[in-house]
Amino acid sequence: MTVRSNASDAAGDSSGLDRVLVIMAKAPRLGAVKTRLAASLSPETVTDFYCCLLEDTLALARSLSDVEVAIMCPESDLNELAQLAGNEVSVVAQRGEGLAAGLTSVFAHFAPDHRREARQRRIVAFDSDSPHLPRSVLEEAFETLATHDIVVGPTHDGGYYLVGAKASHPTLFAGDGMGTSSALERLLSRAGSLELSVGFADRFYDIDVADDLSRLAEELRMAPVKAPRTAKWLKDWELAAKLRTRAVQL
Repeated sequence: MTVRSNASDAAGDSSGLDRVLVIMAKAPRLGAVKTRLAASLSPETVTDFYCCLLEDTLALARSLSDVEVAIMCPESDLNELAQLAGNEVSVVAQRGEGLAAGLTSVFAHFAPDHRREARQRRIVAFDSDSPHLPRSVLEEAFETLATHDIVVGPTHDGGYYLVGAKASHPTLFAGDGMGTSSALERLLSRAGSLELSVGFADRFYDIDVADDLSRLAEELRMAPVKAPRTAKWLKDWELAAKLRTRAVQL
């Protein structure tokens, strides 16, 4: 695997591939991941669940052909995620804190410097809790970048699970609003002010609250092969919940 200490290093293009798929991830530590699920699940349970999501999302990313797969993460998570990621996955520490800084770092790191390179890379970043995405969505996102400056995958709650570009636009993710119901609106407004053309991927849902777990469990019951680790975890979780309910009723 390739581990890079920060996003100011030279662009991670040693593979020579023109498509880069970057997973926005954190190390699976108690209280640090999927924090909105803490209202209904214990920190240990949430962390176990996130591990499954991340492993299946990595498997999804690796299933694409002719794509460089990488992880962008906080600097403090670099070594832990490098151990989890396996071979042939670059793990890069972002510059700055928070998701906006992470996304800015993705394109600053992986987009080529056109003053030195003639080729153009298409870079797509997406969430680490996205094993339920069809592979075709990621493929189509890369295709959309052939004719647009950026591509965005909206969520049902006003955010976005995916964003791609062919160049670094440092102000695209500036300001507040990340992780809120206005995140997509703010992104599109900044893209408009930069005169960037925008294409869209299919709309999907995030895995943020307990209702999302139920929705994902229902989807994966029909097709567990899409995310086998997550499907098994959710099956066990639902069974444990039923047993707890029966025990209370007794």
